[in-house]
Parts: sequence; structure tokens; C-alpha cells
Amino acid sequence: MGRKNEKKPGKKRSCTFDEYKGVLEITRSGMGFVVVPGLETDILIRPNDFNTAMHGDTVRVEVNPENRGKRLQGAVVDVLERKQLEFVGKLQMNKGFAFFVSETDKKVPDVFIPQASFNGAVNDDRVVVRITEWEKDSKKRPVGEVVTVLNAEDMNDVAMKEILLENGFPLQFPDEVIEETARIPDTISPEEIARRRDFRGVLTFTIDPVDAKDFDDALSLRVLKNGNFEVGIHIADVSHYVLPETALDKEAYGRATSVYMPDRVNPMLPEHISNVLCSLRPHEDKLTFSAVLQMTPKGQVKDYWLGRTVIHSNHRFTYEEVQEIIEKEDGLYLDEVLLLNNIAQRLRRKRFDAGAINFSSQEVRFKLDEKGKPIGIVVKESKEAHQLIEEFMLLANKYVAEHVAKLEVNKKPIPFPYRVHDLPSEEKLLPLWPLPASSATSSTRRRRRKRPSRSTPC
Repeated sequence: MGRKNEKKPGKKRSCTFDEYKGVLEITRSGMGFVVVPGLETDILIRPNDFNTAMHGDTVRVEVNPENRGKRLQGAVVDVLERKQLEFVGKLQMNKGFAFFVSETDKKVPDVFIPQASFNGAVNDDRVVVRITEWEKDSKKRPVGEVVTVLNAEDMNDVAMKEILLENGFPLQFPDEVIEETARIPDTISPEEIARRRDFRGVLTFTIDPVDAKDFDDALSLRVLKNGNFEVGIHIADVSHYVLPETALDKEAYGRATSVYMPDRVNPMLPEHISNVLCSLRPHEDKLTFSAVLQMTPKGQVKDYWLGRTVIHSNHRFTYEEVQEIIEKEDGLYLDEVLLLNNIAQRLRRKRFDAGAINFSSQEVRFKLDEKGKPIGIVVKESKEAHQLIEEFMLLANKYVAEHVAKLEVNKKPIPFPYRVHDLPSEEKLLPLWPLPASSATSSTRRRRRKRPSRSTPC
């Protein structure tokens, strides 16, 4: 920030320019502002100085130091990262070429589409277009290609895709990612199984929403000879399939997360990985990471083990099915479900007694018809079936965090992301005081001024 830049070839300047990096925001009027972290004022960018940059792009700008003390004004000299390359709009045909025009966002420039890139689209089709070329310092329009022809009658589908694209989430995976995914074998080799702790003979099941397609965690249970129980908390081993520095790894890094919409999921990984290879589907061998805990009937952990495993889920439950088993005390794997629920409720009470706050709130889900049109609202409640999974996942996180905190390499702790909730200030607590008994106990009040040296997930 504020470092001197060399004079640009081909342009005569009487002075050197200050250089900054930030995000370009274009207003409805067409004027732009670059937001620079640590800079008190935004940098004004006029439309003629965008230099192919679009709203949301990360850019490098130059500012004339003679403007110091005045309104900072600059010009984009380089686009470092595009926020969005795909857009939804209409195609306007001409002889041998077409122009893509955004109907909803004036900040999106018209895109030139050569005939070879129509991809079956015709005049006035609603399409998804990807920009493929835009020469730097060029006054020409960007060049693009039609990626998808949209069904104009399905406005819900068009709206969902437009929301995803506007927020920088691509609708499709690059060809190299699809090809890399296709090369991953569907079967697990005996050599890989031999490297793992084998839980395929242990009762295991998943509990997920009724409309879930990817089952990414599972629970296993068996009785030990000493009367205690071995509870396994298993999550899909995605790292076995997504190797570092591969196209899959880079694409997942760029997407960062799966995006859940009312009627669909825009996944972080291709569907074959998220819904097949890494989905802990019943009656299939699956590779997992596991926290295996030896517990008493009262939920006290006597020992634990962390590592790679292979499991075989015996059954896929929905939350509603498990809740019915708990309430009616009847159903498949009744004893195991009731035992796990009893331990989970003990763990929950113990957390609250130690000062945990119940952040749960009502979640609203839209009820959709076959075309994805909202026809009602369903309020989702957090019942014991949900809490069963929640408590064991929290417990697994706790033991992973505590385990890693003890590890050292060259007498230094291993860098590791901990989820830390700092103690709230007295001022922030005043509107809530007195807190309910389930949210804050007298022991919590006595300790609230004491700051922990390290926090782990809770």
C-alpha cells in the first residue's frame, strides 16, 4: 500500500503514482469506488478508467499523489481476480454473431458471442454466458460463449441460477475437474482397507434430513466386555479422493463451501464425490475419519482413539424416524437408539451445567411444489433426534481439538483452527440478565471474569 510504481510504458507522466489493491464496487449511477482495507476513504474510479474491471473484482489501482488532501481518484491498471465470469440474460442475434445482454444488472457489459459459441441457442433465448476473453486496456467488448440455454418458462430455476452467479458461485465444474473425478475408482482396494481400522462388522447408521442426498456422518455402537460402550463418530474421508494441488482440490478451495438453496444444492465437489463416493450410504463400504470413544452408560469418556477407518452403514434413518422411535419407544434398533439418546441428553445437560449457552432457534424451510414454486412454510424444531447427532459431533470436535493441542513438532504446537467464543462484555450481557438457568449457572457467573488461556470447540 502506498508503494511507488514504475512509470507505465507508452505514457508520459510527470510523477510516480501510488498503488493500491482493493475491491471495485460500481454504483447504480455507473460510478466506481475501490474499497482498500486500512484506507480511510474509498478511491473514486470513473467508468472510463475501469479497464475491463467489473463490480466485485479485486483490482490494482493507481492514484496520483497530487490528489492527496483531496478526494482520492484513480484508475484500474490490472484485474487481479474476477468475482464473476458467468451471467444470466438474453441473446440478441445478428448475422454470424450475437450479443448477450443482461436484463437485470446494468453493471454487466454486453458480451460478443461468435457463431461457433452459440451452443444451440437462438434469438431471444435466456442463457448463461461465460466471458472467455477480454483484452486488457481494450475498448472492445468482452467475448464469451453460451454455457447453458435456460427454460424461460421456469422462472424459479432462472432466479436460483442468477442468485448463485451474482454471488460468485459457478453453476458447472470445469472439464478438467469432471475428467479427474471420472478417473477415481468406485471400489475400495484391499490394500486401503488394510491400512485402516475396520468397523464394517459394527452396528452403524446415519441420521439425516428426509431430503438429504449426501450422508456425511454416521454413528456406530457396540457393547464392551466391561459393560461400557464403544461409540464411533464417523465422517466421510474426503481427503482420500481430493488430493492436494489437483484440479479437484483447487476447485474446492475456490468454491469453499456447498451452497444450500430452497430447491437445490450448489456443491463444493462434483455430485459423484459428494453424493456417491463420500456419502455414507447404507449397505456400502465407505472410507471415514473417526473419533472412537469408550464411554460409561452415564456418558463419561474413559478412553478415545482418532484415526482412519472403513465402515458399512446398516441403515439410513431420517430425523423424523428417530424422533418417533424415541417418543414411542418402538422401532428398528430401539435399544441402540434409546441408549445413544440417553447418553446425548446427559452430555447436553453437562454442557449447560458447565456454562454453555443454548443458541438454538427456530429454522424455517420452504415447502415447494414439483416445479420448485413455494407453496408453504415449515418450521423446523430442534428435537432429541437432532440433539443426538449434535451432541456426539460436538464431543468428537472436543476430543480432536484437545488431542491436536497436545501435539508438537520441533517443540512447537501445530497450527490448527480452533473455534473460540470469547466471553461477552458486561454491557452486552445487561439486556439478557438474568439469563435462564439452562444458559448460565451460578458457577458461570462466578467465573465470567476469568479468561481461559485456550478454548476448544464446545
